[in-house]
Amino acid sequence: MTKVGYFYTDCLVPMVGNNPYATAEENSAELSINAEVYSLPSRKLVVLQIRSPFIKSKYRPFSQALLSWVQTSKCARVILLSSSHAYQRDDEQLFGTPLRYLLTPALEKSMEGLMQGLKWKEMEKVAAYPGINDTEKVLHIPGGGITKLLFTECCSKEIQMAVLLKFCSEGDNIPDAFALVNYLNEWLQLIKSESSNSTATSSQWKIPSSWRLLFGSGLPPALF
Repeated sequence: MTKVGYFYTDCLVPMVGNNPYATAEENSAELSINAEVYSLPSRKLVVLQIRSPFIKSKYRPFSQALLSWVQTSKCARVILLSSSHAYQRDDEQLFGTPLRYLLTPALEKSMEGLMQGLKWKEMEKVAAYPGINDTEKVLHIPGGGITKLLFTECCSKEIQMAVLLKFCSEGDNIPDAFALVNYLNEWLQLIKSESSNSTATSSQWKIPSSWRLLFGSGLPPALF
């Protein structure tokens, strides 16, 4: 995808770095910041990538700015890729696939059972007061950052939005990234899938060059 711009905001921790998608020395020095926009016109697809954490108390202003941009840009629908802490699942969420989805009512109307056809599992609501009152259920996405706020705002504004998320643990999240993008691909068919299994890694995805430095550049030989 081609980088087409930036999402300028004071709601994210400031960050600047080299091009994470460098393919040669010539483009490795291009600067990247905390929120960038990429485009794929042939698929009518625009991606906003966020690379740094939210500043405390800035969730709502960011949500308002983002959804205002979505509406003025006349985006047909929004898909949010997210995650939730694996260690905070309830008993029901421990079984089956670690992948979940949510649809706003506006999008649910137009999907006409597509998710059931894909045999996807909707994100379960959990007891608001476990052990005290198990009948009152609420949406709970621990570790999901701005996910729940964006989803509820899209519901109230009647914006077509889907949330695709995976229960994740701390550590090497590269397999989680592959699982989530394969999950998205089951629906959007961005590339021809080699496997119907969302947890399988696909050699057809291009791996960012920056992932080689995910755990640092190795131990200096001078240590030995």
